[in-house]
Amino acid sequence: MKDGRPYGFENVSLGVSGFEWYPNGKEFIVSAGSTRLPTGWEPIKLYRIPKDMHLYEKRAKLLYSIPIDENHIFAVTVGDFKWSDDGKWVSFLGTPTPSWAMDSNPLCVLSSDGKVFKDIGRMLGFNDWFKWAPHANQLAYISGEGRFLVENKNTKIAEIKASTKQVEYTPKGYVDLDLEWLSPSKVIVARSQENKVWEEGPVPTMFTSLFEIDLGSGTQNQITFPMENELDVDPQVVGSYLTWVRKQDETHKGDVLIKHEKKKEARIWIEDVDFSPVIFKK
Repeated sequence: MKDGRPYGFENVSLGVSGFEWYPNGKEFIVSAGSTRLPTGWEPIKLYRIPKDMHLYEKRAKLLYSIPIDENHIFAVTVGDFKWSDDGKWVSFLGTPTPSWAMDSNPLCVLSSDGKVFKDIGRMLGFNDWFKWAPHANQLAYISGEGRFLVENKNTKIAEIKASTKQVEYTPKGYVDLDLEWLSPSKVIVARSQENKVWEEGPVPTMFTSLFEIDLGSGTQNQITFPMENELDVDPQVVGSYLTWVRKQDETHKGDVLIKHEKKKEARIWIEDVDFSPVIFKK
C-alpha cells in the first residue's frame, strides 16, 4: 500500500504449493509439494519465510519435513492452513494423487516452532470440515474415508496436547456433514441418518438438520426442523447469531435463516441464494 492505495506487488518466494500468514503478520508458513523419484516420494517440506524475503532463498528456514509413505501418510501437497486461537498450532490438509484425494486426505497439526507434528486422522478434502475452538487448542473435524456422504462421516474433537485425545460425537446410524463452533463448549453439526441401502445410481440427497452438541454434558439436541424434503446446511456463527441455508434440494437455491442465541424462533434473512453468504468476522 502507498498513501492508502494498492501499489504494485513484490515476489516473496518461488516453489510454493501452499501458504498462510503467521499470526504475527511478518512471516509465512509455506509448503513445497512432493515429487516422485525412482527411490519413492520426496518428503513434503514446510518452511518459515519472512514477508520481505525478496526471493533470497537463504532466508527460508525449514520448519518441518513430512515423510511420505503410501501405507501411513500419503499426500503430494499440503494446504488449507488454519491457526489455533493462541497461534501455537497450525492445522492443514494433505492432498494425495487425484483419485485417492476424492476418498481420503490426512489431517495434520504442527506446532508453530516446528518441533511437534501430529497425524490427526483421515477425512474428505473439505476446508469447512475442520475448525479450531474459539479459545482452546481443540480441533473439531469430520472424520471418515469414502467420497460418498451416505455413511462413515463422524464428528470428532481432538485435544491438541502432548498426547492427543480424541472424542467422537456422532451417534451410530447417523452422519455429520458440516460443523461450526457455537461457543467454546458447544458445536453445531448438520446431521442426517445414514443411507446404507444405496449402492448405485444417482447419489441420494442427505436431508440434514442442525444439532447442538454440549461438550461439557455430552447432551445433543436437534435445533432446526426443516420440512420433509428440505435440508439445513452451512451453519455459520457470528457473535450471538447462528445462520444457515435451508434448501429443497442440494441443487436448488435456498434461503438464509438467522437466529439469535436468546430467541427460539429463526427468521429468513436473505431469500433465494445459490450459496451460503461469506460473512466478515473480526
